[in-house]
Amino acid sequence: MKRLFMTLLMLVCFLSMSWAQICRDRSNMQIGKIESNGVVRNSSNMKIGSFDRNNTIRNASNMKVGSIDNNGVIRDRSNMKIGTIDKDGIVRDATNMRMGTIEKNGTVRDKSNMKVGSVENVNLQYAAVFFFFFHLFR
Repeated sequence: MKRLFMTLLMLVCFLSMSWAQICRDRSNMQIGKIESNGVVRNSSNMKIGSFDRNNTIRNASNMKVGSIDNNGVIRDRSNMKIGTIDKDGIVRDATNMRMGTIEKNGTVRDKSNMKVGSVENVNLQYAAVFFFFFHLFR
């Protein structure tokens, strides 16, 4: 599960098709990057997963570990809804309980408003996958 957790963290950083995005934890330590081709690497530059253009999240063995619907619904590998993120960055679990927020500047906060991470120019949906949903499963 730790590998899945790190894979999804890297997906938070998916930004641009022209360069890699560096991801940092709440202490501002670099934890990995996503390359322009969607390959996810940890801080040791080891491939730990990938993100497909069809919103499928895959581990290092190319097995599907989840997906993100265009409407903000986040699903696990069995296609079960595990939560949502709305256009304002509010993240909710499958029972509609508020788990936290993701600010437009990339700062991620938990339900107690504590900072849990950040990345520049973040895609809100990918940030939600890592910081709130898959964080529960590590």
